[in-house]
Amino acid sequence: MTQQLAFDLPFQAVYRREDFFASPANAHALAAIEGWRGWPGGKLLLIGPPGAGKTHLAHMWREAAGAVMVSGADLAEADLPSLAAAGAVVVEDADSVAGEHAAEVALFHLHNMVVPQGSLLLTARGPARDWGLRLPDLKSRVEAASVARLEPPDDDLLSAVLVKLFADRQTTVAPSLVPWLVARMERSIAAARALVSAMDKRALAQGKPITKATAQGLLDSDDAE
Repeated sequence: MTQQLAFDLPFQAVYRREDFFASPANAHALAAIEGWRGWPGGKLLLIGPPGAGKTHLAHMWREAAGAVMVSGADLAEADLPSLAAAGAVVVEDADSVAGEHAAEVALFHLHNMVVPQGSLLLTARGPARDWGLRLPDLKSRVEAASVARLEPPDDDLLSAVLVKLFADRQTTVAPSLVPWLVARMERSIAAARALVSAMDKRALAQGKPITKATAQGLLDSDDAE
């Protein structure tokens, strides 16, 4: 059969509160974000593996607090006074500043500009002690932040994430496919993202809907990694 061209078109990710599925795996982190006005010292460190939901929670908080968002990778070149002027700042992937002197200095100054008068949310893969920060004053300040951790997804959360990922791509699948995938796939949200993307591309290339056969072929290969 002649395959169709499959274009990797961008899709619109949705980060609304009503699209965030609460479960025991993320209940503590969700409560911390929703209770942001009570953060000790006006700051919180949100940690979890890639694709665990940190970005979704960060966008929810940005909307609730009227915050601005910046990537840790962009901090060294950022206009820090303009960011701090918002009074609430999200630094995504804050652990990416570790070992980069200019970025560490920038995060240190941004912290001091925002806290304690405003609110600062940092997202990262792990606790600050594991980042490898070289600036002692920054290390002590980040380690003093309260920590909210996103745990590995349970079945209900993984199912909800798969449903949302298909919906974000406007892809319709049989209801039975989701529990079938949950029972067989790697148990991480990052794996769910990769698998849904790979299934969508293969289905488009073949001009067929996504089926269990499509998924099985990918689970048996390295294509979804």
